[in-house]
Amino acid sequence: MNSAENAKNAVDAQAARTNETTDERYERGLAVLRTVGGRENPAVLDSLADIAPALGHMTVAFGYGDVVSRPGLTLRQRQIATVGALAALGNAAPQLRFHIDGALNVGVSPAEIVEILIHTAVYAGFPAALNGIGVAREVFEARPDAAATPVDTEPLPGDRYERGLAKLAEVDGHAGDQVVASLRDIAPDLARYIVEFAFGDIYSRSALDLKSRELATIAMCTALGTAAPQLRVHIHGFLNVGGTREEVVEVITQMAGYAGFPAAINGITAAREVFEERGASGSGATGQAG
Repeated sequence: MNSAENAKNAVDAQAARTNETTDERYERGLAVLRTVGGRENPAVLDSLADIAPALGHMTVAFGYGDVVSRPGLTLRQRQIATVGALAALGNAAPQLRFHIDGALNVGVSPAEIVEILIHTAVYAGFPAALNGIGVAREVFEARPDAAATPVDTEPLPGDRYERGLAKLAEVDGHAGDQVVASLRDIAPDLARYIVEFAFGDIYSRSALDLKSRELATIAMCTALGTAAPQLRVHIHGFLNVGGTREEVVEVITQMAGYAGFPAAINGITAAREVFEERGASGSGATGQAG
């Protein structure tokens, strides 16, 4: 089946879902929310019942019934993306707490959650990462089954810069030289930090696989809404390490619920540019990393 047929089938399937009743969407969303939240009666409904019950209903019917229930990503992938995005945004601690708990419920390990939050430091800064770790600690302490133990505490082998260049090449092809060259005339140290810290120190850690890192990065860059060039780079990177175009579209679509429709629309625009650049061959050059 070619890409045009796949796209038509996806449109037809979505059209069928659009014709469903609100009750059908709500019931499907409620089932997904119960799986993620691990509760028969989701707290979001109780917390809104006295002031905005319609918002609670929309959260379930649209957020989970329409979006999260879509087949393009597993629940595990969706929770990795959501934890990354909420941690990067830094303004939704209660929701981050819920989704860290939900990530555990669908098979994301405590070590992987910690690694997603460490990864956040590259794209949203250390305060966002530190605050995210604080929320994770609260969740882990409330769950005896989720005791987090430090991982990768031993120094990584080899030279940081060389290790970073190798990891950058693994993700972004030959973009490493372009990164250094683009900053050499004005901020050579910044170029070095990108290679040494982002890729040598963070991406080289083993607690999270590269595809999951790039999935979380796409979610973070989309949600932040301020990093279109870097989003394009990491869409390329995600495809380079085994991700699919369908998965790219799904994670960006999901961000409509967490960062708003403008962020998701802008993300899809970036994805369109990447897909057109790569063309039918599925290959394409990357640009400014980070």
